[in-house]
Amino acid sequence: MSTQTTTPRAERVTHSLVRDVELPGGAGTLALLTLDNGLDHTKPTTLGPEGIAELTAALTALQARAARGEIAAVAVTGKPYFLAAGADLTQVAGVRTREEALELGRSGHAAYRRLGEMGVPTFAYVNGLALGGGLEVALNCDYRTVATDAPALALPEVGLGLVPGWGGAYLVPRLVGIEKAMDVILTRPSANKPFKAKEAFEIGLADALFEAPDFLESSIRWTADVVRGTTVVERRELDPVPVWDAVVAGARKQLDAVVHGSRPAPYRALDLLAAARTATKDEAFAAEDEALADLIMSDEMRASVYAFQLVSHGKRPAGAPDPKLARPVTSVGIVGAGLMAAQLALLFAQRLGVPVTMRDLDAERVQHGLDYVRTTVEKLVTTGRMSKDTGAKVLSSVHGTTDITEFSRCDFVIEAVTEVLGLKKKVFAELEGIIGPDTILATNTSALSVTEMAADLAHPERVVGLHFFNPVAQMPLVEVVRAEKTSDEALATAFAVSKALRKTAVGVADRPGFVVNRLLVLLLGKIVEAVENGTSVEVADRALRPLGLPMGPFALFDLVGPAVGLHVLTSLREDLGDRFPSSPGLEKLVAEGTKVVLPAPARGIPASVDPSIQAYFGTGEACGPGALDEAGVLDAVLVALTTEIGHMLDEGVVQGPEQIDLCMILGAGWPFHDGGITPYLDRTGYTEKVLGRRLLPDGVANVPAQVA
Repeated sequence: MSTQTTTPRAERVTHSLVRDVELPGGAGTLALLTLDNGLDHTKPTTLGPEGIAELTAALTALQARAARGEIAAVAVTGKPYFLAAGADLTQVAGVRTREEALELGRSGHAAYRRLGEMGVPTFAYVNGLALGGGLEVALNCDYRTVATDAPALALPEVGLGLVPGWGGAYLVPRLVGIEKAMDVILTRPSANKPFKAKEAFEIGLADALFEAPDFLESSIRWTADVVRGTTVVERRELDPVPVWDAVVAGARKQLDAVVHGSRPAPYRALDLLAAARTATKDEAFAAEDEALADLIMSDEMRASVYAFQLVSHGKRPAGAPDPKLARPVTSVGIVGAGLMAAQLALLFAQRLGVPVTMRDLDAERVQHGLDYVRTTVEKLVTTGRMSKDTGAKVLSSVHGTTDITEFSRCDFVIEAVTEVLGLKKKVFAELEGIIGPDTILATNTSALSVTEMAADLAHPERVVGLHFFNPVAQMPLVEVVRAEKTSDEALATAFAVSKALRKTAVGVADRPGFVVNRLLVLLLGKIVEAVENGTSVEVADRALRPLGLPMGPFALFDLVGPAVGLHVLTSLREDLGDRFPSSPGLEKLVAEGTKVVLPAPARGIPASVDPSIQAYFGTGEACGPGALDEAGVLDAVLVALTTEIGHMLDEGVVQGPEQIDLCMILGAGWPFHDGGITPYLDRTGYTEKVLGRRLLPDGVANVPAQVA
């Protein structure tokens, strides 16, 4: 994965192709405009300055035709699989001045508003993916149809450090109501959860839902009915001002509780939504232009685009061997039947479609693992996320046993037993006498040395690390660990398996904690170290809010499991030294099984630390010589993380800082607006202060210094 440059690539121009279609029943002529960049489905249709200019010219010509009475309606659709994937982010990230950013917003509005001021009815035929500016094309039309197989409709801008800047912030709340608009514009982008076609239709983003095979024909017939007046689409009344204001106030309170002012985009979007109730279209569009211009010229937006591109390109892992070296995987063995093992069994059966054998020491444990697979599949089928046939196939593919010799027919075996090196070595020694000569052995270890695990084997070259994250089905990252003697064939097989499982694989060297756990556990260790030295747990829990993490450190401890966190912290301290602190208070807390957080106050609001755990660490009166305020705790954490990243790059844990960022985004939920971790450390000066250098070139994930 190469570092991006600050110079955007040439625009992949989306053309506006117009043809006339006679509407059935004598309803007149429809001018059908198709957005098409002339490339296949692997190159999404996006909108840059040249494409917007061409769209403006086409719509201006259609306005003139409408005025002359030559057409009865205008419709916009896209090439197969896409309406449009929004603005061209490489072009947006290359903007050099605020005036240029302002013009980008104004030009989009100038084009799109013609769709609502055409003089004849306008229709959007959403035949495929419609994101951001692509969905706003549809929103600016008078009517919208959507194909049942359209995979995603969304306004993801807030998650990318922007706002819906071509009408979305004004049009959506007027179309679906202010409460649902909050979900469309604020909630779903943060969760990266676009609408499916049926969902979009049900909330009112689309007026009609048609089956994919004859979507265009059905949309044209429906258009004719609307033009003739035989079909009437009712529009909802605007929500009353008190309702509107109450929803906005509730959303602002939610933002403050989750975002804590760490990034500007959601607040700017909320301001636009608040004003949309009484603003004229001119006022609303001008406000969108100003917000968009400010945000385009922010570091958060540039970091978000960097993060987005990292994730988008992550399916092509850096440093992976030739895929042709991968061995075929036709049967999988999983050592263990605990929660992680059962999750892996389900994932392998579902995504690879091969027989999976799960083995543990006794029948009770095996049955517990099989029960997890069965109940999870039943839930997926009941909720419609898996068909009955697929569910039955998955369940028939997973087999449980206590007999280790059943692994003899597997060509890929992964262990998921307790994180104890001696136990894992024993498992591999037993397996080596049973499995075939070409069978790959994988370990799901989260921090232990894969090299040491394989050291006593006759064929250590067949061993590779494949570190999944919990919950396995949801977490997109897999760290693929190359041990000292791992062969290219074993490594290529691990990457191929990860790809087949639809995971993003990042190749890492066999160093303690790899990437995610090494940094995440260090962060948690520095938090408890501050508390051990006199900082109150509440101050420490609030200290990381400027980072915009999805939860506080103690909620993260609770998610990971304090016992697991302590185990990994202890392991890393033994391997890497006292940069990873000890914590007697945490040891006592784990020994007694004490809960570290209070119940979450409401859905979507992170849990806070339980102040009573202060007793495990001392008084926390913040009056001793070692006590820190929030800024002091944050500084200690960032210095430690910067130092550790320097060590990791020197050790060659990954090829570059980009892989560290990708791991932290996908494996630790590090926010897009931070760009992962290294852009944040660069722009706050920590890399230059601690390491004497930036980790990324100026302008890659920030507004270049000569521009800012």
